[in-house]
Formats: sequence, C-alpha cells, structure tokens
Amino acid sequence: MSTSDIVVGLDIGTTKIVCMVGRRNEFGKIEILGMGKTESVGVTRGVVSNIDKTVDSIKTAVAEAEAQSGVDIRVVNVGIAGQHIKSLQHRGERIRHSYDDEIGQVDVDGLIDDMYKLVTLPGEEIIHVLPQEYIVDNEQGIKDPIGMAGVRLEANFHIITGQVTAAKNIYKCVEKAGLEVADLILEPLASSEAVLSEEEKEAGIALIDIGGGTTDIAIFQDQIIRHTAVIPFGGNIVTEDIKEGCTIIKSQAELLKVKFGSALANENQENEIVSIPGLRGRAPKEISVKNLAHIIQARLEEIIENVHFEIKNSGFEKKLIGGIVVTGGGSQLKHITQLIEYMTGMDTRVGYPNEHLASGNAEEITSPVFATGVGLVIKGLEKVAKQQKNKENKVKGHSSKSKGNFFDVILKKSREFFEDDSE
Repeated sequence: MSTSDIVVGLDIGTTKIVCMVGRRNEFGKIEILGMGKTESVGVTRGVVSNIDKTVDSIKTAVAEAEAQSGVDIRVVNVGIAGQHIKSLQHRGERIRHSYDDEIGQVDVDGLIDDMYKLVTLPGEEIIHVLPQEYIVDNEQGIKDPIGMAGVRLEANFHIITGQVTAAKNIYKCVEKAGLEVADLILEPLASSEAVLSEEEKEAGIALIDIGGGTTDIAIFQDQIIRHTAVIPFGGNIVTEDIKEGCTIIKSQAELLKVKFGSALANENQENEIVSIPGLRGRAPKEISVKNLAHIIQARLEEIIENVHFEIKNSGFEKKLIGGIVVTGGGSQLKHITQLIEYMTGMDTRVGYPNEHLASGNAEEITSPVFATGVGLVIKGLEKVAKQQKNKENKVKGHSSKSKGNFFDVILKKSREFFEDDSE
C-alpha cells in the first residue's frame, strides 16, 4: 500500500485527544492500523485554550499511533467544534456560455469556490460549503448536474462558518507538533460519516454527538445535510454538577458518573448507596445512586431541550423518519436513549462507529467515544479518492483533446492531398 492510501484523523476534544491511522481495504471497508489516545488538558468546550499543553497532548497521541501502526505521521485531518460554529443557507449561481458543452466538474467546483468568497462577519471564516441541491435552467431538485446541458447552474448551499482565531489556534497546535493539516473538518460531519447509514440519511435523521465540552448536532434528510449546530454543554458540565452536588473532587465525580450514573432517576432504587473514600483519613462519604441520577438527569434535560430546539429550528422535525442517533462519550450513560425519547418523542438509538469499519479492528475502536476519530479518517479517505478521480478525469480530457488534434491533422492533410490532386 502506498502512503497516499493511508489517512490520519486527529480529534482534538475537550476530554481526550485521539489520533487514528486508517486505510480502505480491498472490500471498501475502513481498517484502523493504529490509534493513540491521551488526556486533553489545553482544550475548553471544544476550543484550544492553552497551546503548549495541547501540543504536548497531540505529540503523545501521535507517537502512540505511530508506534501501533508503524506509519510515520506527517499529515493529519483535524476536527473543529465549539460554540463559535454557525451555519447558514445560501443560493449561488453561475452562467455558462454554451448549450453544447455539458456541465462538468469544473463548473460545479467553480460554483462551490465562489461560495468561499462570500462576505462573512468580521473575525469569521467559511469552513465548509456543502451543496444541498442543484438547479439547472430552473429545473429543481437535481442532486448531480454533471453531464447535463444547461446555461444557468444554481445551487442551494449549507455554509458553515467559524471563528478565524479558533481555526488558527488549531493550525498552530498541529504545526508546533511537527505536523501538517490536510483538512479542517466539522466534527458533527465526521461523526455522522462514522455512525449513520445511507438509508438513515435518506429517511431523515438527527445525529447528536455528546462530547466532553460540546454537544454537536447534524440533521440529514434525503441524503442532504440540512442543519448543523454546536451546543456549548457536554459531559464535563454533568461531572461539575456531580462534584458540586455531592461535594466531592472532580476525579471521583467522573468515576461516579461513568460507573453508577443514570439519566433517569426513577430507574434507581432508594436504598442503593455508594461509599466514597474520604480525603486524608476523613470519614468516607455515602452517596445515594438515586440522588446522583437526579443531578445527572437535571443537566441532561437542559442539554436535550437545547437539542430539541435546534431540531425544531431546522424545520425538519416532522420529516425525520429515522429519529435520533446519539453518539460520543455521553451516549454511554445508562437510560440516555429513554430520556431522549421521552423528551423529544422521537425514536433514538446509540450510534457505534462500526458502519464502515472492517471486522478485524479492535473492539475498543467501535465505542461511540471514537466516532469522531473514525469519521475524520473516513472524510480524509473520501478527499483522497476525489483528488485521484479529478486527476484521472484531467488525464482523460487531455488524452481525448490530443486525439482530437491528431485526427484534425490527418483530416487537414488528406484534404490538402485531394485538393492538390484535383488541380
């Protein structure tokens, strides 16, 4: 396998930094060759808050992934999230000069490139331009216009913007770690690649990725991305609530949440008690599991209310046949699907990133915690495949042109020969 077939995803999260090395096997499935994971200490709510600490964490995760995979990592696909992420809808158009030439990839790429030139608010930049549907000479609802005849090519776009400084800080961290950024990818888009099937995207589905610092949302319908949002709450705020409510230290609060936490208080017995060792010889603290669930449920209800508002706001609430898929570390809380179903009235399942993974991968990788990491690898591989296809098309176009020139010359010569003969 050439190194160009191998892609690296770097998920710079609030609680962990994950580096994944993967490639596509002969069956079209994703094979993860190695993974490095380390605690993230320089990121707050999805945004880099301490460059040096983040750089150290990136280096540790990358070194671990290199050791596991035997690949020298130089270029990475990085995820971006945070409260600063916004999305908007926009329509673009391009007038072509000929009916005879069919619409090609160049026209579509040109239309997308024009969208990157849109004027944004000061301090913001466009991260992604996602075509939703194309319109050719007022003919609506075209998913792929390539090969059609038409003069006026239009498209509805879903445009995602973010803060320039947040993106620059990510680039700075990656470069200081001795790496190069191949692509900056919105994290909910990456997660959706890892956990959603094509049928779900067509039926209509809302992906909720509950991470440590943020909860990311991506809504699909008819295989088109319709809405994206980032809510600045995640699993860490639940841990903070437990720490305050039970008056214990953060590491104990996190352990309590993971081992005994539940999203529904009514599902727990009154008499279940957990004993936590006291600090420095102090008496141990006894905590009711039901009280713990009350604290967790209160905060999760707030997060789900925000999510439900975004789903309603998208205008697609009634069109989501597939319901909701919840992924990320927060999806591993007991009874989380029941709480989401109860609050939104929509079918809910937990999304595992095994949709496109080859069967030989380690079981740990198929945890919802690594959905974004796996998705970044998938997105990177898609980009590599697209670049190769474009190269092939250019070569084909060039060869057909040169063939045309060759035949033109032959035709010209034969004409000249016959004209000379007649004289």
